[in-house]
Amino acid sequence: MDVIELRDYIVEVPDFPKPGISFKDITPVLKNPAAYRFVIDRMHDEYKDAGVDLVLGIESRGFFFGAPLALKLDRGFIPVRKPGKLPRERISASYALEYGVDALEVHRDAIRDGQKVVLVDDVLATGGTIAACAQLVRKLGGEVVGIAFLMELSFLNGREKLEGENVFTVVQY
Repeated sequence: MDVIELRDYIVEVPDFPKPGISFKDITPVLKNPAAYRFVIDRMHDEYKDAGVDLVLGIESRGFFFGAPLALKLDRGFIPVRKPGKLPRERISASYALEYGVDALEVHRDAIRDGQKVVLVDDVLATGGTIAACAQLVRKLGGEVVGIAFLMELSFLNGREKLEGENVFTVVQY
């Protein structure tokens, strides 16, 4: 499989969730073992020699790619969740939405000083969510060694919010 073939498993859904939006449905990627494996293998190849200590996945679709990547790298996995979902002491970071503000949280003891972390999510759109996650990693003393996505919606210019970061995407639109 290659990137061209992988695109066959990302289904464009017009006018979802509202008119004018063209949603990219990744569930066929998850359903097909070869397509899913291709994505995890590409991410693994990108970070296998980066000295990664931990993989951080963002609720919820980042879990689909972050957890298997962590296993393949033989590293720990850290879930980043919406507020109120984590049971122990946590820290949070806020980020802007189209109409308001949201936040993400991670356990305060998730990352130790100097640990190298790869951040993983399904899509790079405007970059706000992943920038907040990078802020969380750095607040805890970790080093962001990479940020990986299944796909990038390059027309939304999300990389601009991630200037200076090592960003890897499997597929770009």
